Amino acid sequence: MSMIAPDLPDLFGLPKSITFAADFADLQSGLDGRIGLAVMPVGGGEMTLLGDWTTGIAWSTIKVPLALAAMRRDPDGLRDLAEAAITFSDNDAAQSLWTALGNGSQAAAAVEAILREAGDGITDVAARHTHLATLGSDDLLAFGATDWSLADQVRFASKLPCLPRANSVVSLMSEITPSQSWGLGRLIGAEFKGGWGPDDDTGNYTVRQFGLVPTLAGPVAVALAAEPASGTFEDATDMMDKMALMIGDHLPDLHGGLCTR
Repeated sequence: MSMIAPDLPDLFGLPKSITFAADFADLQSGLDGRIGLAVMPVGGGEMTLLGDWTTGIAWSTIKVPLALAAMRRDPDGLRDLAEAAITFSDNDAAQSLWTALGNGSQAAAAVEAILREAGDGITDVAARHTHLATLGSDDLLAFGATDWSLADQVRFASKLPCLPRANSVVSLMSEITPSQSWGLGRLIGAEFKGGWGPDDDTGNYTVRQFGLVPTLAGPVAVALAAEPASGTFEDATDMMDKMALMIGDHLPDLHGGLCTR
């Protein structure tokens, strides 16, 4: 599915937005598996959705709104835990942030409040009403089972740098450990967070990521996901690399934006 705003023609007479979609289609046709991509200017605007992967488990990408909720609660005391949860994707640190927000329901509500503030009015944190509800909101790492669509995730990303006290969390997204710097990590200046995990039934990996990429017109929010037919983590991250490099080739064409508050 694609929703792309009109654009100026390139040297070959085609709108730049069409060449972006065409290049994505070419990339997709050469990959064995499913991929998805969402792009939106920071501050809001037209959203572009491409690919046949549209929604799934958030995995560790949910640690970004979790970290922001916790840092608002105790910016000094929880700073080190937030850093570990974002930069190294440390699960124990993320669980400690979750616990600091109260019991399961209270923590889920606190993280959902961050999402709502950023314009995501749908996502149900901790998967309390989804087919993954076997991970109850009081269970360890339940927040990772949240279903988060690419559309809702990129909408959140587009408003993230505009939220009060979000600068510290966004800054941590620029310090991701090298071993997790695939995908958007291939692009200079990107601020991002990844998440990954195997399907309970098949063991096949899904890898996803979202973040902010600088352009001459301001940052653009990006969310992407890959689910290779092989099911391996390595193939998934390779697909993410290919998508990110395609995005990099089109950065002059993408509509960035700025916070308007």
